[in-house]
Amino acid sequence: MEPDDIAARMTGALVQTDPGRLEAFLPSPKVQNHAAFLAWLPDGALVCAWFGGTLEGKSDISIHASVLPPGASAWGPAQPLSGDPQRSEQNPVVFTAPDGGLWLFHTAQPAGNQDECRIRMARLHRDPADPTRIAAEEGRLLDLPLGCFIRAPVVVRGDGAWLLPIFRCVQRPGQRWNGSHDVAAVGVSLDGGATWALEEVPGSIGSVHMSPVLLGDGRYAAFYRRRQADFVHRSESLDGGRSWSAPEPTDVPNNNSSLAAIRLASGEVAVICNPASAATSPDRRASLYDELGEDDARPDADPAGGCAPVWGVPRAPVAVCLSSDGGRSFPRRIVIEDGPGTCTSNDSTDGRNKEMSYPWLLEGPDGALHIAYTYHRRAIRYVRLAPGWTTTGGSA
Repeated sequence: MEPDDIAARMTGALVQTDPGRLEAFLPSPKVQNHAAFLAWLPDGALVCAWFGGTLEGKSDISIHASVLPPGASAWGPAQPLSGDPQRSEQNPVVFTAPDGGLWLFHTAQPAGNQDECRIRMARLHRDPADPTRIAAEEGRLLDLPLGCFIRAPVVVRGDGAWLLPIFRCVQRPGQRWNGSHDVAAVGVSLDGGATWALEEVPGSIGSVHMSPVLLGDGRYAAFYRRRQADFVHRSESLDGGRSWSAPEPTDVPNNNSSLAAIRLASGEVAVICNPASAATSPDRRASLYDELGEDDARPDADPAGGCAPVWGVPRAPVAVCLSSDGGRSFPRRIVIEDGPGTCTSNDSTDGRNKEMSYPWLLEGPDGALHIAYTYHRRAIRYVRLAPGWTTTGGSA
């Protein structure tokens, strides 16, 4: 589909495209929409949050959300949840705290300088008169170092501590951020989000977008996007998330694009991603933000002591990879959608971008699978697979 065709379908209406499969393009007034995040709300509604504007890194990029009430036939209207005129606000995370409080976390950065990013935390409110309405307070910036980015939800540790998965875009004096020294870390709050400390994951240069999954008995596995565009990596915590092993490769390729992981009711681990890598395509681009036209004379960060990031590997297909051994191997892979996945441009208006990326997934109480992902940078696409999807599959 071309951008205008996609825009015409962005109504939020649920459409059955195959037996057991519903789809929708979420409504949005913006021409670029990216980084969807799904979460259940206390009343059983589903919320999808993402960032939208003209171009990733521009200061008009802000957080939006849409709500799908239980039993509804369409997603509600997109509602703005942030609006910093000086920063690009990205990567929303919605969290229901143990006391029932509803929170939004998101990043805020000047232009393409991810190493100057801050994380904002804001309370969310539902409108009791309209189940599709949601709004955010102004919020505050967390007391974490510059360069902290997020993508995965807060985990509540056994002792009540909040664990916020983080990837740290480390500053290099006099050099421009390019991802070459990014590491994984965990933000830890012992006081319900009031204050935070940062704990780094050892040996994690290049391993970002940490997505932890509770395996049981205080054991976690975490899965990582890779700047080197080689394989999804995995690390473990055997002490309830207090310490982590160094990430090691799994058998799932990664294209330096985001992933998400959950544990299904069956006990299987499901990772949704684009199972492609630098070895599967010669497509490349200079950097993540090479279209911003920034007036920045600094040289790119020297990869010495870090890694050499790979940008531009196609972002397709969207696939759910299933593991029955705690995420050590993923022999079953169900394709949700395929296509060229071209992402050598972030522009969402000229039809060059064909990515299907940054997928998120949730399992419903009935066993249905709920998925949202970026479609050509123009829209957020939602897919619901009926219970039994692990045997019926997605689309070939």
